[in-house]
Amino acid sequence: MYHSGQSIFTKMKSFKKILKIAAFAILLLLAGLSIYIACSGPSLPDEYVKTASQVIKDPLPDVIRGRTGFAKSQGLDIWYESIDPKTPPKGTVLLIMGISNDALGWPRKFIDAFVDSGYQVIRYDHRGVGWSDWVENWDAAKPYSLADMSEDVVAVLDALNVQKANIVGVSMGGMIAQEVAIRHPERTASLVSIASSGYIEDPNLPPISSAVAFDLVKVALKYGIFGGEKNILKMHLASRIILMGDAQYPLEVKSISEEVLYNIRKRKGYNMYVSQQHHAAVRLSGSRYEGLRRLSVPTLIIHGKSDPFIPIEHGKKCAEIIPNADTLWLDGMGHGIPGGLVDTLSKRMMRVFR
Repeated sequence: MYHSGQSIFTKMKSFKKILKIAAFAILLLLAGLSIYIACSGPSLPDEYVKTASQVIKDPLPDVIRGRTGFAKSQGLDIWYESIDPKTPPKGTVLLIMGISNDALGWPRKFIDAFVDSGYQVIRYDHRGVGWSDWVENWDAAKPYSLADMSEDVVAVLDALNVQKANIVGVSMGGMIAQEVAIRHPERTASLVSIASSGYIEDPNLPPISSAVAFDLVKVALKYGIFGGEKNILKMHLASRIILMGDAQYPLEVKSISEEVLYNIRKRKGYNMYVSQQHHAAVRLSGSRYEGLRRLSVPTLIIHGKSDPFIPIEHGKKCAEIIPNADTLWLDGMGHGIPGGLVDTLSKRMMRVFR
C-alpha cells in the first residue's frame, strides 16, 4: 500500500508527541515518588541531628575494647570480641544481634551491666555483616539457615575455649539463640530470647508487621539513596524510631552515631545484600516449637508490649510451650532495647544466668 510522505511525516509528529507526553508523565511520577519518599518516615528531632553532626566532626573513639579474633564456621571467618571483667568471671554471656545488624549494635550500657557484675561478655558479627565474611556466592535457591547461623555461635565458643554460656538474642538473634539451646543444650547455661518468635509464620498468631517493614524500606530510600555519613546516620536513627512503635523514649544518639561511623570508617561498612540472606534464613527455619517444648535449660522470654514489628503474642507463645520459662513483659519497650530499661533488663536476666 502506498503512503504519501505527508502521511508518514504526520505519523512521526504524532509519535514524537506521544513520547513527549509519556516522558512528562514519567517525570511527574518520579517527582511525586521523590516527594513521597522525602516526606516518609519519622522526623528526626533537631537535637538528634545536631548530636550526630557533632559526632561526625569529633575524633572517633575506639568502640572495641576487648579481645578480638576470628572463629572458623562452615568455611567462613566469624569475627568476635570478648570483654572480660576485672575479676575471674562468674560466667559467660554471649550476645546475638538481630537481622542485618552487627555486634556493635549492642548498647554499651547493656554490656557494661554484665561486665561490671563479673561476667565475661562475648559479641560477634553474623555472617554477612561487620568483619565476618560476607557470603559473596549466596544462592537464593540454597540459602543458609538459622541452624547454620547457630553453628557460628558454637564456633565462637570453641575459639574462646568457653564450654557453656548464657545465650542472649534479640529478634532474629533470639531465634538463633533458640536454635543453639535446642541443638546444643550442653553449651547453653541459660536462654534469653528478646522480642523474638518460635515460628515467625505461625498462622494462629498475628503476623509480623509488613507496614513497619515498608516504613523501614522507605527510610532506607529516603536517606540511603543520597549516601554520605550524615544521611546514613539519619537512616539508622529514623529506623530505630520506627521500631519503637508507641513506646517513645530518647535514643542514645551519640553512642549509636559512633558505632555506625566506626562501621563506615574502620570496618567494612554495611552489606546491602545481607538483609535478603537473613530473611531467607528466617523463612527457611520454620517452626522451633517441638524443640522448644523439650528444653530443660533456664529460660527467660522478654517482649515489649509496644513492639510494632513482632507482636508480643509470639513471645507469649514461646513462654507457653517452653517448660518453666520465666517471662518479662515490658511497658515502654518496642522492638529494641531502650537505654532507660537496661538496668531493669540486665538485673532480671542475671536472675536466670548460670
